[in-house]
Amino acid sequence: MTDKLPTLVLVGRPNVGKSTLFNRLTGTRDALVADFAGLTRDRQYGTAEFEERAFVVVDTGGLMPESKDPLAALAEDQAELALTEADHVLFLVDAQSGSLPADVSIARHLRKLNKPVTLVVNKAEGRPHELAAADFHSLGLGEPLTISAEHGKGVESMLRTVLADLPVVAPDAGEMDDGTARVAIVGRPNVGKSTLVNRLLGEERLLAADVPGTTRDAIAVPFEYEGQAFTLIDTAGVRRRAKVWEAVEKFSIVKTLQAIERAHVVIAVVDAQNDIGEQDARLLGLVAQRGRAIVLAVNKWDGLSPEEREQVKYRVKLKFPFLDYAPVRFIAAKHGSGLRELMDSVQAAYASTMRELSTGEVTRALEQAVEAHQPPAVLGRRIKLRYAHQGGKNPPRIVVHGNQTDKLPASYKRYLSNQFREAFKLVGVPLLLTFKTGDNPFKDRKNELTPRQIKKKRRLMARVKSR
Repeated sequence: MTDKLPTLVLVGRPNVGKSTLFNRLTGTRDALVADFAGLTRDRQYGTAEFEERAFVVVDTGGLMPESKDPLAALAEDQAELALTEADHVLFLVDAQSGSLPADVSIARHLRKLNKPVTLVVNKAEGRPHELAAADFHSLGLGEPLTISAEHGKGVESMLRTVLADLPVVAPDAGEMDDGTARVAIVGRPNVGKSTLVNRLLGEERLLAADVPGTTRDAIAVPFEYEGQAFTLIDTAGVRRRAKVWEAVEKFSIVKTLQAIERAHVVIAVVDAQNDIGEQDARLLGLVAQRGRAIVLAVNKWDGLSPEEREQVKYRVKLKFPFLDYAPVRFIAAKHGSGLRELMDSVQAAYASTMRELSTGEVTRALEQAVEAHQPPAVLGRRIKLRYAHQGGKNPPRIVVHGNQTDKLPASYKRYLSNQFREAFKLVGVPLLLTFKTGDNPFKDRKNELTPRQIKKKRRLMARVKSR
């Protein structure tokens, strides 16, 4: 078992379905999809899970080896950087258009790489495997796998084949607790992440001095605060994808994803003196998606007027409505103000994400929530929630058992989540709820009558006939 997420890189001509497959694997709509070439130019990163293992997926722009378009050349540069990160390459081709000269050129380049490559024939729906794959054996990349990314056919079988030789990383690998709280510090460049780490360490060395101007690695630094052991993980600044050009930055996004995956708590740093925008929201959305506890640090708070501070608070609420459970701390990392409150929130978030909850106390909290607000009725039958227990940590997961739980509306699930979070004083964690409906043990059993019931039934039937 390793804690480094393996990376799958998707490459191929334009419009062969790379972004569709990316969205299918990550369960998102992060990659734009349309039926014309060249829509994707920058690398798109996401995390995915399959059969209790996690991995990183990288979508790249369509490769057009013979194109004179400068944008196509830039897209190819981005794909080349992605290939250097790859643990496995998925080369997508189009079953409907067959093998084209561009496919041959790309295959020739991939054969030169010292990387495992799987040839994936997409858009093969409605076609026998042999027919869909026949045109692509000549590419010399082994037996092709046929899929339909749009409909999901063949994708699971493909993943089992591709992941078989890659390291296994459990989705909740960060759950392993050695007593040290792992804290990842993420944000855009120049928001003050390294300054914050240096201030917490009390030393003006290490991060800024050891890796000046480079985003090649995330640096882990031991740290102790009020008797609690921490590992601070300073990550590279995540730029807008269109601005990631230099080779020294090629690992930055993968390293940040890996740091988030390993963390118990994430400190998300934003700059109060610059626009808090879409890139911040996307990064924090990724942290929330991975279920990590979050503390939002609004840096460079010093020097702002009262009116400007009110505007910043408004922008934070506007841009991050999905983080209503996360504490917000206003700090000045350069001068050290607000750092005690920040670390107090980090400690509370760590305690929340690693908390052990007994079945008894979770069930009592469920009963109190149901007593205060009953679940709705479905077709005249009341949904019954019987008991609950903890299903995992980092993030906390609660499993609720009952009947017709699949009919519970989203609003009631949010209500339960809020009630559990309040009952257990959970700070900064996106509480996960899983609902299970138990089978009725009597559904297939015939109702056998007792001799007394049989006699009574006969008397009633005789009385009805006599009338």
